[in-house]
Amino acid sequence: MVIRNESDIIRLIEQDYWMMDILHHAKSLDLPDWWICAGFVRSKVWDELHGFTCRTPHPDIDVIYYDQHDLKEETEKEYEDRLRALNPTIPWSVKNEARMHVRNNVSPYESSIDAISKFPETATALGVKIDSNNRIILTTPYGIRDVIHLEVRPTPYILKNQLTTLYEERIRKKDWKSTWTKLKIFYS
Repeated sequence: MVIRNESDIIRLIEQDYWMMDILHHAKSLDLPDWWICAGFVRSKVWDELHGFTCRTPHPDIDVIYYDQHDLKEETEKEYEDRLRALNPTIPWSVKNEARMHVRNNVSPYESSIDAISKFPETATALGVKIDSNNRIILTTPYGIRDVIHLEVRPTPYILKNQLTTLYEERIRKKDWKSTWTKLKIFYS
């Protein structure tokens, strides 16, 4: 499949029963301002663009939400338990972005999309969810150009806040190029 726009990415996700099942499980929690983000979308696009017939394994499935009224980490663990009860084969990770600024030592996030916009790479700053009308919604704070052109670069947030060392460490640790060999990595 050729991926030219957000509609193509949405169609790719809609045609993937595994991804749709995960999205429906996350939606069932009825979390405020929820998204499944990062590698869930990025890896699907990269796998497709590399012609892979098998899914690249996910170290985790990142479900995020934004709830200023309950900042307890225990609540996140309860949501993970509920998701594991629905599908124990998925490595669920649930995080409330209303409290993650403390862990990340940055200014508070205003929403889940604001948090996604502060992810290290533009190709990872992606989120997907099912809305109340059962439509797939994609959020792309920096667009999809980089992810569909197999380019990895720091987000403007990383550059503005001089966090390139964090970005570079992450690129080294993730070693995405060993899996997706067509990637082009940019450092500024």
